[in-house]
Amino acid sequence: MAGVIRFGTDGWRAVIAEDYTFDNVRICAQATANYLHKSTGAGASVVVGYDTRFASEDFAAATAEVLGSNGVHVYLTEATAPTPVVSHAVVNLKAHGGVVITASHNPARWNGYKYKGPDGSSAPTHVIAQIEEEVASLLSATDGTPADKVRRRNLQELLEEGMVEWHDATSAYMSGISTLVDIDGIRRMQGTVVVDSMFGAGSGYFTHLLNGGNLAIDEINAERNPAFPGIRPEPIAPNLERLCQRVPETGALMGIATDGDADRVGIVDENGNFLNQHQVFALLCYYLIGIRGERGEIIRSITTSEMISLLGRHYDVPVHVTQVGFKYIAPLMQQYDALIGGEESGGYAFQGHVPERDGILAGLFFLDMVRQTGKPPSVLLQELYDLVGPHYYDRIDQELEPTDRDRVEATLEDLSPTEVGNVPVTDTNRMDGVMLALQDGSWILYRLSGTEPLVRIYAEGNSAERVRELLAQGRSLLGL
Repeated sequence: MAGVIRFGTDGWRAVIAEDYTFDNVRICAQATANYLHKSTGAGASVVVGYDTRFASEDFAAATAEVLGSNGVHVYLTEATAPTPVVSHAVVNLKAHGGVVITASHNPARWNGYKYKGPDGSSAPTHVIAQIEEEVASLLSATDGTPADKVRRRNLQELLEEGMVEWHDATSAYMSGISTLVDIDGIRRMQGTVVVDSMFGAGSGYFTHLLNGGNLAIDEINAERNPAFPGIRPEPIAPNLERLCQRVPETGALMGIATDGDADRVGIVDENGNFLNQHQVFALLCYYLIGIRGERGEIIRSITTSEMISLLGRHYDVPVHVTQVGFKYIAPLMQQYDALIGGEESGGYAFQGHVPERDGILAGLFFLDMVRQTGKPPSVLLQELYDLVGPHYYDRIDQELEPTDRDRVEATLEDLSPTEVGNVPVTDTNRMDGVMLALQDGSWILYRLSGTEPLVRIYAEGNSAERVRELLAQGRSLLGL
């Protein structure tokens, strides 16, 4: 049992009815309560929300029962809620933390338990480590079963006592983001935007925010369906075929997709072409700095495009590179009061908002860029390339045999080539994995997975052909 509950970069995820059971969710909730008692003392409060997955509302209720029974005041969302909505509620209510029952973009068989800190962002490593210690202590108990260590009373009793209360997190969230982007201006746009909620918790948000004007919202995959039929709820090209077809069919301005818990965004241009996450991140930076004329520092993870740093140099804006994961990005956003922070997965956070990914706000900003410039996404992308040059990107997840992992790990520890394919290596960065920066502006990055038997190889270059070449050379350097 001790190995069943393991928190990753953004909480614990597992397959429903295998490791993801009510007993294990309650153990996570008891561990959270134990952590809060030790770190904050009496009077702690937590926001609990949930997504559209199978039985998520029941797992959220089970979490609220345990937290409330341990003296933690719980604000339980009245309905399904995107992760950024829960994060916003944590800050708005001055709560000590937040729990979101979600597996984000994972397949339908999965669910999860995300824990947010008092600033609404992913809890830092030292907090997750303390919660994991509490989990391990519960699972290793010798005087009875782990379930015997869980305090739990009926939800209705806790509601009547006021220890748990229903909370409408949506209204305050919508009011908050309406101060960051010109909602009325977007409503006045002529045309249609297609929104793909991917059967997730973001369903209805764009429609609710933008109704009442000239802009038509054509929302697809908006109903709740925990099976996520035909897709995995991750807003990347293979999962967005319907959106890519719908946009040109309807003559729409663009398409916007949000993942299962709406903290990530996917963008489709007016021709039905998917813009990858690096293009979207760079365009959002261009929008904030080049179009809105704002100034502020930028935080990016090491796996994101060099276009971000080139934009920073062009506009004389500092860009900070950090490890993968928003638990590293969020503290730097707060430290520098950064304008924007982003990562490879399509998650972006913004100044004036919670330091956490928000797919809804990112989609609104992108739509506002089209409004302010009067240019379609394909033209804006070319405008970006005119500034920083064309950039292409890809990644392969190379599965490893168990006997290969130790060899690959040892190879990476010693990897320090002077050139790759006759192109000199100008820098070797070991911040998070091993990155080889090449003289022609391209790069290769290796990262070993901590949970799966694979090595991820990332590459960026000035053409798709160059990226394919880099990935092949990257595999060859590892003897794969």
